[in-house]
Amino acid sequence: MGETVISGGFWTVARTAAALGARAPSRKPLPVILFFTDPDRTPDIEAAAARLPRGSAIVYRSFGDPAAEARARGLLAIARARGLKLLIGADWDLARRIGAHGVHLPERLAAHARRLRRPGFLVTTAAHSLGAARRALAWGADAVVVSAVFPSASPSAGGPMGPVRLADLVRAAGGPVYALGGINNKTARRLLPTGVVGIAAVEALRT
Repeated sequence: MGETVISGGFWTVARTAAALGARAPSRKPLPVILFFTDPDRTPDIEAAAARLPRGSAIVYRSFGDPAAEARARGLLAIARARGLKLLIGADWDLARRIGAHGVHLPERLAAHARRLRRPGFLVTTAAHSLGAARRALAWGADAVVVSAVFPSASPSAGGPMGPVRLADLVRAAGGPVYALGGINNKTARRLLPTGVVGIAAVEALRT
């Protein structure tokens, strides 16, 4: 998988994600890592994106940045050069305009998943409960991102569900699930028995 921004120890986030993805069946090829950008927590997006292992995806969340299109195009160039995918957070018009590989929807917009689907275009959604995960997958999402799995520093993170409850959710969800929240070199290995298809992270993947 090449080098990643994670280092130290055998069970790095990247190696765990690769192991999860290798054994996860899906109707579409899915990235093994979703790197979620955040203007405060990942200030140097391009540097982090340039060091992601092949097979990962950048999920660019602009949060109203007036230069969002220019930055998204720059990230798309990095993605194409490095064998990554670029998903645009919430803004499907921007995703289509620049030729991004897909879109990531917040839970409140998950119902739009079906109308956004097309061959080669990935649609993922956030889900904070089993019910939300089931609905999003039924609406046509290619995968859902469930959080928070472990204690997280994110101000929006809820209480951690832990790997046992996550495994129960994955079995009942009816489709591919990513794990998000508090994942690092110490916690990543605990995801191996859960059935998730990959790992999503913010600060664990920054430079």
